Order: sequence, then structure tokens, then C-alpha cells
Amino acid sequence: MSQTRFSAVSFPLRLYSGEGALENLTRVLDRNSTRRALVICGRSVSRKTDLIERIRNIAGERLIGVYDEMIREAPLENVQAAVEAARNAQADMLIAVGAGTVIKATRIVAILLAEDKPPEELMTKYPPSGPAISPKLLAQKVPIVNVLTAPTSAQNRAGAAMKQLDVGHRMEFFDPKTRPVAIFWDSDALLTAPPSLALNTGTAIFWRALMNMGALASANPLIEGERYQCFRLAERAIHRITEPDPEPRIEMCAAAFLQNREEDEGRIFSDTHWVARVVYALGASTFNLCDGIGQGESYAALTAPAVRVFGERNRVEMAGIGRALGLRELQPTPDAVPQVADAIEAFFRKLGLKTRLTDYGVPRDVLPHILEFSMKNYNADRNRHFLKETETLKETLDRAW
Repeated sequence: MSQTRFSAVSFPLRLYSGEGALENLTRVLDRNSTRRALVICGRSVSRKTDLIERIRNIAGERLIGVYDEMIREAPLENVQAAVEAARNAQADMLIAVGAGTVIKATRIVAILLAEDKPPEELMTKYPPSGPAISPKLLAQKVPIVNVLTAPTSAQNRAGAAMKQLDVGHRMEFFDPKTRPVAIFWDSDALLTAPPSLALNTGTAIFWRALMNMGALASANPLIEGERYQCFRLAERAIHRITEPDPEPRIEMCAAAFLQNREEDEGRIFSDTHWVARVVYALGASTFNLCDGIGQGESYAALTAPAVRVFGERNRVEMAGIGRALGLRELQPTPDAVPQVADAIEAFFRKLGLKTRLTDYGVPRDVLPHILEFSMKNYNADRNRHFLKETETLKETLDRAW
């Protein structure tokens, strides 16, 4: 199939980066005729940094409130409380201040604020057989602004997920109208994240950049260039991401931004190779169910085992990943897969990350629940191929533990 036959779409967005970037918030407020903006964040941001006070000083009386009770992976009750705060304040803009959890949760707040239906009717559905179904959400949404405190791939997407164990999987939502009107990579804001958080989120971005280096042959010209640049930025930044310097954090933000453009330019994640899809799904389930492990950390533990179990199915892609990691002459031969798995483990260990789930305190008896949750992940498996892979997914988890 020709990689020069594709379509692409662009969405309006203003991005402000670097020292003092947040001062441009007044322009965004003016451009959107904002009169009643509500900040959504977590307690650490509001009570351990001066970031909300900075926003208050810039926005003035147009900042009418702060909801600062959003917690890890955004449980439904916290999202609903934020919806109530926005509704009571008659908010005409939502300002998300944080990393992945807060930014994704704010999109769901905008959806629930506008759609006159319970969340169970608005989320992605998983029929017993057949592809997943994401309903069209037609109501107009209030504009969203994202102020990043750590690099995250959530920054300019239209999908979101939140923790809700009662339904047996994450609650997933998709609405292009929840894309942000503006993003801020403010130097001081990004330095509010502790080094451990910056490493965890940065590792998740680097991981996807690495996975994409194994899929260059299937990329159209726009995506191919972005993947090369994304990996270059992410690899350079990940080794310095814990330093008290905003530059590597901004570079990692840029890498994540480039990654997110792929779907707009004709490529969806669920079309990628098996290892990437499996690790993404199992990783999301792991850090949703287990408090002691984050997204990047789950990828560090799961990737090499997934390569050992699924790598032979995509030998060409595994060789590409190996070459990106420094195995320059690696070819898609039978001995390539174990070499790639070893190189991945060595890379993550060099960053100071653990490469076993048990080392993060994941109990063995939770592995069946992780497996069950992974069966319903729209981004990784919208066509439900995992339903036939129960044993191989289980083997991957066993090896990772």
C-alpha cells in the first residue's frame, strides 16, 4: 500500500512555551471572551506551589473558582464533584493545571457539563463481540486550556478515561470538541513537578517514541518525519528529565505533542504492532488498579516481557526498535527478539527504573484483574483482537511480575 496516499486534518490551537509563557493567558481569555474561568487541579498544585496564585494574578476577576480535589486517575466521584463546581460557578472556560490525570479529567468534566445524560450512556461501549462503540457527543463544550506541570501525551487529545472499578474497566470518552484551545509549557510550571513524576511521565512518552521507531515503514511522509524528531527529542530529554532545568521537560512536551498528531494525519494507535498495543493496554490496567506504580513505570516492567512473548509476530518492527536503541546492524532474524528485549531492560535500568511488577509492590493476585481490565481498552484494541489472546497476555504478565 502506498504511504503517499493519506489524509490529514488540523485543529485550531495556540501553544505558548518557555519562561513567562503563562503571561499569555490573558490573550487566551480575551480571544474566547471568557468571563468565568474555573481551574481544575490537584491538592499538590494548589497547596504546595504558587502556580494557582500566578494564574489568579494573571486572570484577575475572570478566575471565579478553583476545584483542587482531583486525585490520581480521576475517579468518577471526583469528576462529578468538579462538574458540580463548574455548573455552580457558571464556568465558561475550564483551565486544567496538572499532568495526565487532571487534563483527561477536565475533558470529561466538559462532556458531563454539556451532555444531558449519565456518564454510563456517554462512554465507549464494549459489546460481547465485535468492535467497541464510541458514541457521538454533539453538544457544544466549553473551551479548555491546559497548563502542564509535567510532560504528558494527554495535552492535546480528544479522548479521556477515568477510574471506575464498578464497571469492570476504565470509563472512556471521546469528543473532538474537548481539544484545548490553548496549551502552556511554562518553564516554572513544569518545574513544579517532582523529579520522580517528571521521570514517570517522560518515560511513558519516550516508550511510545521508541515503539514508533519500529513502525517507520508504515508511516506516511508527515508521520515518518514526526517520529524521527519525536524520538530524537525524547531520547535526549529522558536522560536529563529529573534535573532542575525546564529545557528537557519542554523537549519532552514537544515529543508528546508530535506523537499526538499521528491520528490527525492518518494513523491510529490500534494499527501499530502487537508489543506496543499489549504494553499500552496492560500498563493502563496496571496503574489504574495499583497505587504504587505509574504509567511510565508500568511500561518499564512490561515491555521486555511483551517483546519476548509477541516480538516474533513483528520481527521487522522489533529490529527497528533495536536499531533505535543502539543495535545498529540488527536485522529481523530469529535472534533479534531476545536482543531487543535485553536492550530495553538495560535502557530502563540505566534510568533508575525497576523492570519487574513485583518490585513496584504489584501483588500477584491482582494479575487476573489486570488481564480482565486490559480486554477493554479502546485505543489499544478497538477491534477486540485481545479476546483471542488471553493466554499470551497472561504469559506476558507472568513474565513481567
